[in-house]
Amino acid sequence: MVKKTGTYQFASKPSIVSTAVSVGPLEKVSPFHPHFDFIYEDERIGQETNEKGHSQLIEDTCNMAVTKGGFQLQDIDLLLAGDLVNEMTPTNFAARQLATPFMGMFSACATSVSSLITASFFLETKLMDKVMFGAASQHNAVERQFRYPIEYGAQKPPTGQWTVTGGGYGILSHHQTGKPYVHSATIGQVMDCECTDPLDMGSAMAPAAFDTIQKHLAQNKGTSYDFVMTGDLGKNGFSILQELIKSSGVSSYLVDNYRDAGAEFYGNEEKFLSGASGAGCSATVYYGPIYAELLAGKWKKILLVATGALLSPLSFQQGETIPCIAHAVELSME
Repeated sequence: MVKKTGTYQFASKPSIVSTAVSVGPLEKVSPFHPHFDFIYEDERIGQETNEKGHSQLIEDTCNMAVTKGGFQLQDIDLLLAGDLVNEMTPTNFAARQLATPFMGMFSACATSVSSLITASFFLETKLMDKVMFGAASQHNAVERQFRYPIEYGAQKPPTGQWTVTGGGYGILSHHQTGKPYVHSATIGQVMDCECTDPLDMGSAMAPAAFDTIQKHLAQNKGTSYDFVMTGDLGKNGFSILQELIKSSGVSSYLVDNYRDAGAEFYGNEEKFLSGASGAGCSATVYYGPIYAELLAGKWKKILLVATGALLSPLSFQQGETIPCIAHAVELSME
């Protein structure tokens, strides 16, 4: 392993050997929907509460990732996963049913990538053979925790985003030819620009995304990427990121294409305001359509950057600002 100021290169080239993505009924409008493995017709996944439905979605999707890889649950050395609900209870309860070794991960909406980075470290040590990673969110459960219950009918401003009901999980194993592998990763630092509005997460997270992108590209000068994709800045936050990139000189690196999963997730549907958010946003896009396109040879080298707002209902009620984090992982087919 080679460390470069917070950026790590993985000599063993751990490969993502299988993935699975499940989403809720509203997510069928997404332009990414052809690459979703399963679309539920019921937001609660047939359960009596949103939180139980959230847990069921996680369990189902993890099982699907295992099956698609041709494995059994007992083949999995470790599950690294998380969500946004208090104490990550949906993931904890899903792990109870899966009965695999488990470590909970919390980087808010950046968990989709922080779990993959952590899995890569375990593979690099050669102490494990197969590590499952990923993240999920459920719209109704997350909205009523961080904002208002949907029954309240609160109106959101244009900067608001729609929490995705969905989860994306993958299995990381030793290098396999023809599978996307983790070339390097940059672990981000917490950034706090003193934003306080929980209905404008994009503005809060954009500086953290910029900081991590800048550090990763600086440590990989001369590397050409098909694109850099952030997780869920939404249209508002993504526009801020683009301005930061233009004014900083980062655009001089060999990157011509910047994208944001949150801005693209629901297409141009105006009712979703600034776009998608939630731990399931980047997880479903990265490990669904983006993974499929890597396998198909459409892309050779990409940088995925997941962002997370590290607030809680209590910190907001106490008048705290919103600290944010962003982690980056470079996937390659070369």
